[in-house]
Amino acid sequence: MIVLETERLRLEKSTLDDQVFIFTLLNSPNWIEFIGDRGIESLTDAENYIKNALIKSYNDHGFGLYKVVLKVDNSPIGLCGFLQRDYLDHPDIGYAILPKFEGYGYISEAAKAMLHYGNTQLGFNTILAITGSKNSTSQHLLQKIGLERQYHEKYTKESDELLYSIDY
Repeated sequence: MIVLETERLRLEKSTLDDQVFIFTLLNSPNWIEFIGDRGIESLTDAENYIKNALIKSYNDHGFGLYKVVLKVDNSPIGLCGFLQRDYLDHPDIGYAILPKFEGYGYISEAAKAMLHYGNTQLGFNTILAITGSKNSTSQHLLQKIGLERQYHEKYTKESDELLYSIDY
């Protein structure tokens, strides 16, 4: 199901048919380094992640991380959407892209559209984002799409994260 479209992209709900894509994305170097290893070691693990994380979020919250698809050839290239974390008062935007599609502005385009969707369609007045203090690419993207850094936080002993936000 298509959630929204931009000039070059479609954002749509992930389905169980996305196992290979999810397996590849969640095992990409940047996902492992900046988001964390989710233990996706097989297509069955990828299917379980789709069911227990992505589809569960759509059902529980009415939103989640959506598959980012290139309109030109229907290739899935990343994820972008909202997460509702127990320790945050507002939804936060998250995104990831396959390495070969980095540097073309796709995630920036998807994230801008997702912020607008969150505000106008989902009624979010505040949207947060969390990124690692060493993830300068993500920090730059968040600032580019209008979020402002709020503070440095350690949500877990292992984490060293920055919180960003935008208010509407």
